[in-house]
Amino acid sequence: MFITQAFAQDAAPAAGGFGSGMEMLFLFAPLMVIWYFLLIRPQRNQMKKRNETLAAIRRGDQVVLGGGLIGKVSKVIDDSELEVEIADGVKVRALRSLIADVRVKGEPVKADA
Repeated sequence: MFITQAFAQDAAPAAGGFGSGMEMLFLFAPLMVIWYFLLIRPQRNQMKKRNETLAAIRRGDQVVLGGGLIGKVSKVIDDSELEVEIADGVKVRALRSLIADVRVKGEPVKADA
């Protein structure tokens, strides 16, 4: 009395490979556009901004290292390494790419006279 009978149903024949392929294209093309504008493009802009920030690190900047240590840049060794003073007289070498954040900008670059 509470159970209804289930009947097998015939599968509808496919309209053909071309129609279903075009339908899939019309479904996925807008999704890919939305995906690009919501995820890929903002991530690229964020990565570009981070690279510019890391490239602009100068002596005197206060930085947060990847492990959470806060220090002051005492010397820029080369394009990939910095010397960071984390306490009085305690200097460590850090990779520029592993700097988590630049907190305070230091002194500006001196122009040669």
